[in-house]
Amino acid sequence: MTYTVIYEHGPNEAGLETWSAYVPDLTGVVSGGDTREECERMIREAIELYVETMRDLGRPLPASSSEAGVVEIAA
Repeated sequence: MTYTVIYEHGPNEAGLETWSAYVPDLTGVVSGGDTREECERMIREAIELYVETMRDLGRPLPASSSEAGVVEIAA
């Protein structure tokens, strides 16, 4: 399965650079990390755990319906 992941980058409460991620189609699936690579690894684990839990409960997996894109404008 494929799900859209939104990555955000910026300072945390202590002013240190950090990454966070969420999956719009999977309610509550969020993660974070000190680097993009760490964040990607952690969100993958969160998605896998969500899917495993839904299957264990006999519930259907949500369809992927989100898309992300970039819009460029003149500054």
